[in-house]
Amino acid sequence: MIIHDISIDTLTAPVYEGDPDTEVITIKDIDADECNLTALSMCTHAGTHIDAPLHFCEDGSPVDNIRLNTFYGKCTVITVEGILTGDDMERLLPYCKRRILFHGEGNTYLSQSAAIVLADSDVVLVGTDADSIAPPFDEARPHRELARAGIVVLENLNLSAIDDGEYELCAFPVKLGGLEAAPCRAILLEMEKGLH
Repeated sequence: MIIHDISIDTLTAPVYEGDPDTEVITIKDIDADECNLTALSMCTHAGTHIDAPLHFCEDGSPVDNIRLNTFYGKCTVITVEGILTGDDMERLLPYCKRRILFHGEGNTYLSQSAAIVLADSDVVLVGTDADSIAPPFDEARPHRELARAGIVVLENLNLSAIDDGEYELCAFPVKLGGLEAAPCRAILLEMEKGLH
């Protein structure tokens, strides 16, 4: 089995415009103290992270109330760029598992109509290598459609070395009770080809 790390480094990742910077604060240093001790100040949406439905839906689930099997299971990686429409999603869905990751060099987004099609499907998670699943000029509507349907969003992925196809996704969020998002370490598991 091949394990692909598809996370980006939280400490060096650019933050979304308007979000606070990620800061590392040294509390203790092993040269002066008996150990190293660090504090971290960051937005819950920094780096590779999970958006829970609560992010855009007042009565949506927080990140700690989502069933864990949402974050693990069969996944389809698709290379596509631009803003996907509802018609685009109708064409793609028959080839997809319940978890879909969009590989678009940071330029793939869902329109509201694409999110509506996904909301009517059995998809439980959508991910992207962009900093948001929604285009900058329409952040709220696609997020809201997904949130109302209970679909989890996985953002800020590194899919540069990943071929299109089917994998097992593992992207468990840090348990942050009652919050709308949490960082995660996202990986794809690929079965090696050949004799088994």
